[in-house]
Amino acid sequence: MIILRKFLVCLILFINLNNFVFSDQMLRDTFENNPDQRWIYFADTVMGGQSSGAVDFGKSGQKNYARLTGNVTTSNNGGFIQIRKSISGLSENIIGINLQAKGNNQVYHIFLRTSGTLLPWHYYRAEFSAKKAWENISIPIGDFQRSSGFLAKKIKPETIKSIGLVAFGRDFSADLMVSEIYFY
Repeated sequence: MIILRKFLVCLILFINLNNFVFSDQMLRDTFENNPDQRWIYFADTVMGGQSSGAVDFGKSGQKNYARLTGNVTTSNNGGFIQIRKSISGLSENIIGINLQAKGNNQVYHIFLRTSGTLLPWHYYRAEFSAKKAWENISIPIGDFQRSSGFLAKKIKPETIKSIGLVAFGRDFSADLMVSEIYFY
């Protein structure tokens, strides 16, 4: 009976540790191993806008990266280019997002969509500046602002279903590189 009890305790610990390790890998993206299968590029052209751009996945030294480039224009009700990744299985204990980024000294955004963001123009948004040198950027979940009064005031992390890196809201040339992004 004691051996069976020890075995069950070890099995439970192994399963919990295994879940922790795999969930950590799921939350972190370093743009290795076919990132084009996880990240999708799209622009405001899906709704008649005229912004244009592209995403390039590459490597610089030891860093893999996603590079979002293009021209954002608000003409014809447009104003964004982005890359987005689907997310599932986040813990309710998530308190923020961390990323390694550099760019062209412009302001960019992270968009989060949840199970409560039913319309295409619903999201939670936080902004960050991408300087010319690689920089570690940390954004608490509480800093994300809802796009509509119809959305819940606060994000429940376990309901997040996608994350987007977005050049948004004004006329400018975008050039954003991200080498790592993860929830913490």
